[in-house]
Order: sequence, then structure tokens, then C-alpha cells
Amino acid sequence: MGDLLSTGWEKPEADMYAEVAERRGVPPERILRETESTNTSQNLEFSRALLERVGIRARSIVIAVKPFMQRRVWATHAVVWPNMQATLASPQMTLEEYFTEDLDPHKIVNIMMGDLQRVWVYGRKGWSAPQVIPEEVTRAYERLKRLGFTRHLLAEG
Repeated sequence: MGDLLSTGWEKPEADMYAEVAERRGVPPERILRETESTNTSQNLEFSRALLERVGIRARSIVIAVKPFMQRRVWATHAVVWPNMQATLASPQMTLEEYFTEDLDPHKIVNIMMGDLQRVWVYGRKGWSAPQVIPEEVTRAYERLKRLGFTRHLLAEG
């Protein structure tokens, strides 16, 4: 389920996405919900266990993510479920298109900073495949950090 207070959400994202799927015509009995994970690694682990529990032997999976999460999720998949063929799916959009009334530029940049930091922190911990971060990305990260975009950063990173 994760820490709902930190997201500002009143229910697990699995329930929110299930509601969207149902509104778009997916029968509720065809939707499996993994609501216990608190991070991407657990989400993959617990989803695999859920499929096994209900007797589904998947040959491939689609992982739907926010555009800026692709690299971290792909690296996590490589460690957590490396033998499962997977496709990442996210909307093709510009950064400006991502901004909304609820997701203003300041909030999105803070979220993206946290996600980028997790790419190398999780790689060091073995939770995801290590990634090479281009020097210009590291410099931009450090500059944004100095400017105060630190709300979603881990204390250890």
C-alpha cells in the first residue's frame, strides 16, 4: 500500500488504477490488485507472487510507469524479475505537458530529483542494476539540489 500520506492519496494506487480500468470497460473480476508494496522492487516481487498465487503463468508483462521512471524501473526489473520478458509503457509527452494544476513544475522537479537519486542509490544497494549516469546529468542534479529541489531525496544519497 505504501505511505499514502506522502503521496497525498487516500487509497493505494492499485485501487486508483483499477477504477480507471473499470471505467474504461475492464470487468472488475479480471483485475488483480497488488496493494502492499511500498517501492518498485516490492511491486514487482509482490505482483509476481500474486500471479503465482492465482495460478497465472505469464509469458510477458507490461510495466506502466511515469515517463521519468523508465530507467529506474527497467534497472529494477533486471534484478527482481530478470527472466520475465517485459515491456515498459508510459505516455509520450514533453515535460511541459506533464505539468498540471496538481503537478506544478516545482513538485515535478522534486519528484524527478528523488527518482534520479534512487537510480544510483538502489544500484549501490543491489536493488536494481547499476546505471552509468552521464556527467551532465550529475551536474544538473547537483545544481538543482543546491537550488533546494530536495523534498523527495533520500537522506542517504
